[in-house]
Amino acid sequence: MAWIVPFETARIEMVVEKSKFIATAGPAFSVEEARSSIQNIRNEFPDATHHVPAFIIGHGAGVTMHCSDDGEPSGTAGRPILAVLQGSGLGDIWIVVTRYFGGIKLGTGGLVRAYSEAAKEVLAVLPVAEKVVVSDVMMTIPYSLFERTRKLIEEFQGVILDEDFAGDVTISVRLREENVSMFCNGLRDLSRGQTNIVLVNTAYNSIMPIKKDTGT
Repeated sequence: MAWIVPFETARIEMVVEKSKFIATAGPAFSVEEARSSIQNIRNEFPDATHHVPAFIIGHGAGVTMHCSDDGEPSGTAGRPILAVLQGSGLGDIWIVVTRYFGGIKLGTGGLVRAYSEAAKEVLAVLPVAEKVVVSDVMMTIPYSLFERTRKLIEEFQGVILDEDFAGDVTISVRLREENVSMFCNGLRDLSRGQTNIVLVNTAYNSIMPIKKDTGT
């Protein structure tokens, strides 16, 4: 099973009726991590009027969700942000929308729209990954097969962990578990059975970045 999670932290800024909204979102794999990240934002902007947090940790039956209005009128800030997170399909994510009050009251409807829009905008630029079962494999190949092996790794969406250039080239690669068998068969065909492939490790719930389609 795979699910979508943030790959790293992202941030946007927007201004609504002279109030500045700073939305920051990132990955967390426990409630403690989420709360720590939220506190870091509070520490980064200690003079802000509000820090409105929300997070979703886990998937399926093990989901923990939280939000707070942090002093904004009840239901105008935290819940709209959490609703955006729930609609995004993302898990293991935290978000804080920091507000610097600009002197013009937005009203309850304006607050809901502003906090929702800030959450949507930061999710639009947030790099994402899949949380999947992966296997690490190590192989030793001759230099003559190096470029073709790199292309094969890319074809199977592998991530190169290490390359050692000695008499031959030793490459360590992380692959989605479902791709390991086909990759190994492809490499054996490429090397005509001369390549030694070793399964090093299988890890559960590892992060694999999702490569965006460049259209080329």
